[in-house]
Amino acid sequence: MSDTRSKIRGFILNHFLFGQDPGLTDGASFLDEGFIDSTGVLELVAFLEKEFGVKVADDELIPDNLDSIDSIARYLAAKKPGT
Repeated sequence: MSDTRSKIRGFILNHFLFGQDPGLTDGASFLDEGFIDSTGVLELVAFLEKEFGVKVADDELIPDNLDSIDSIARYLAAKKPGT
């Protein structure tokens, strides 16, 4: 598991699942599984901006970018400078 995925997983487990891992897979939808609600998405965005030094634009606040560990990892890879 990459460091990026590990950091995202740790944040999700600690802030939304209270340290309990219900079998969260990298492809599991946070919204469909009920792990994160719309307010939680804002907390997640704040974490991503601080931890990874990215700016998440309003038009990027979509499930394709932020609804699973996989989608966040892809989104962050695309946001890297020079890519």
